Amino acid sequence: MPDRQRRRYAPRLPREERREQLLDAALTVLNDCPLHELRMEAVAEAAGVGKPVLYTAFRTRTELVTALLIREHRRGLTQVLTALPTDLSAAGPTNAYTTTVTAFLYCVLENPTRWRLILTVPDSAPRDYRAAVRNARNEILTQAKQMAEVGIEVDPRLAGLDPELLGHTLLSFAEMLGRLAVHDPESYPRERLEQYAAAAMTVFDGAVT
Repeated sequence: MPDRQRRRYAPRLPREERREQLLDAALTVLNDCPLHELRMEAVAEAAGVGKPVLYTAFRTRTELVTALLIREHRRGLTQVLTALPTDLSAAGPTNAYTTTVTAFLYCVLENPTRWRLILTVPDSAPRDYRAAVRNARNEILTQAKQMAEVGIEVDPRLAGLDPELLGHTLLSFAEMLGRLAVHDPESYPRERLEQYAAAAMTVFDGAVT
């Protein structure tokens, strides 16, 4: 039978394993295109399966995209919460936050496609997902506020700062650096962003002295 007439058969996999394989393939495709250009055909091609196999696991493109966004957001949230410091007494709040930003940038650049999806939620993202992102950001903001409160207690020079606004400032600063890292890594390599974060915190430290 000529090659063009041969059907491609994918090895049988359990349903959840197949879904994970296809989500991995979708993430690979998104390395080179924005979310709104993601095509089911490209996902099937990257996974090495036929479209019938893909549509058995995900009935629609929306279902695939939703599952991918939820999975990557969950993994990204775990990374961020793990990177947040739990003890500011040893290093001090300034050094602790600089270390946190450095760890965050490492997470972002370890998987820039994931973080491009998280840090720039596309308009085409499902409404429920956008709500989930807002809720998760609020969770991280709460952690940042708590970190700011502890920092203020540890370092009396910070006593004049509003902990809630400081938490917003810290989180927004980290998000800004993350967006630069994923959207223009050539202009904003990790080393440049880390050096800026450290220098900015040094200036901040001096401003509250």
